[in-house]
Amino acid sequence: MRTALSIAGSDSSGGAGIQADIKTMMANGVYAMSAITALTAQNTTGVTAIMNSTPEFLEAQLDEIFTDIFPDAVKIGMVSESRLIHAISLKLKFYRPRFLVVDPVMVATSGAKLISDDAVETLKAELLPLATVLTPNIPETEILAETAVQSREDMMHAAKLISERYHCAVLCKGGHRVSDASDFLYRDGQGRWFEGKRIDNPNTHGTGCTLSSAIAANLAKGFSLDASVERAKDYISGALDAMLDLGHGCGPMNHAFDQGGRFMEEAE
Repeated sequence: MRTALSIAGSDSSGGAGIQADIKTMMANGVYAMSAITALTAQNTTGVTAIMNSTPEFLEAQLDEIFTDIFPDAVKIGMVSESRLIHAISLKLKFYRPRFLVVDPVMVATSGAKLISDDAVETLKAELLPLATVLTPNIPETEILAETAVQSREDMMHAAKLISERYHCAVLCKGGHRVSDASDFLYRDGQGRWFEGKRIDNPNTHGTGCTLSSAIAANLAKGFSLDASVERAKDYISGALDAMLDLGHGCGPMNHAFDQGGRFMEEAE
């Protein structure tokens, strides 16, 4: 069985972060592991408290994972402090996993900033250049490209700028009133649109975590990057289309909508 590691924060309500990553990876046919960057007290209505890991404890988690069950792919989610980003980059440079999917979580869907300015700069300098693929949303794309994104043409231009700056593939995610549910992948001088349809479901908590984790799982199984993105988009569409409705706010998706189905398939 192929393996994948999520380096991210814990969501006590189970809809995003480590919990969403583990559910997604297992639903996509890989064994999931985790290194926790922070504990959060949250539910579908918001976050009330955060307790970050220490760099030393985060490094210890990564050492124990890489020296025993070496992951076939790694996904990184929200890391809010520079010292934690630095600890992760040191370990990744040492262990050198084959695939690294970085979801550069900096701005919430509401527009709220999630990490400090110095952490953003550390992320840019130390972590993004190690990535196989980045998966920014529109506000994050604007930060990384240092340009406004208000159209599909802007998405294409920004993805090219980011890819050339950090020497990795970039999947610029639509939404946020730009390109609806369609995403643009740019790498090695070429781009491709992955068209999607908007699913009328207000419960979208954890969509970014889920997409990046599904991409990592499929890369771990041997699918190409294009196929991994396509399968990940199909998976998240199914999870949204299941119309799970839990909680009093923006609720989670149904990650288990297709247990034992085609998303467990290996690459041929």
